[in-house]
Amino acid sequence: MHNPIKDLSGKEWLLWLGSLAIVILSNVLSSDVDYLTLTAACVGITSLIFAAKGNVWAQILMILFSILYGIISWRFRYWGEMITYLGMTMPMAIWSTITWIKNPAGNGKEVAIQKLQKKHITGLIFFIILTTGIFYVILRMLRTPNLLFSTISVTTSFLAASLTMLRSSYYALGYASNDIVLIVLWIFASIKNPAYIPVAVNFAIFFFNDMYGFLSWRKREHTCQI
Repeated sequence: MHNPIKDLSGKEWLLWLGSLAIVILSNVLSSDVDYLTLTAACVGITSLIFAAKGNVWAQILMILFSILYGIISWRFRYWGEMITYLGMTMPMAIWSTITWIKNPAGNGKEVAIQKLQKKHITGLIFFIILTTGIFYVILRMLRTPNLLFSTISVTTSFLAASLTMLRSSYYALGYASNDIVLIVLWIFASIKNPAYIPVAVNFAIFFFNDMYGFLSWRKREHTCQI
């Protein structure tokens, strides 16, 4: 449970504060400021910065973000997003918190990175297909808007959360893929209600933070192999 703020580099401070500034500005400049969306975005960005450091506080903040985002999705009837984050991402973040605490790196400040094995990949493929199929049926029954992208979002969310739990550096690519899908989903929502434009902007910022997280983990993984 090391304090991640103490170890942030100059560029990480710049990325964190710059990302916060952009999402705050995009929300404040909207016609109707949604403080729940703004709070969720700030929590999400902070979680991603801490995740890039491999710090367990990232998963604790992800639990909070899942709750806030679930409420936001419920308001627009994006049932897939609500169910995914409250029923899947949040429980898996709790599980990841336990896993990360139990598997620290040698310096005690970060989680140890695990290389994916054949059994991990096989299990991921099986459960991704199963989860996608089940959620597609559920979302169709609930008449979820933008069904195709909502289903893809479930798939990428499950992949990202699973890779996080497995402590793989590819977790960030999973979340980056999910960010792209969510940008599309909330652009569709913004067409009906411009108040959701800041949500799309938030996930665009999330994308860049997730890509930084991937590069950070890969760098650490390469360093450990030398």
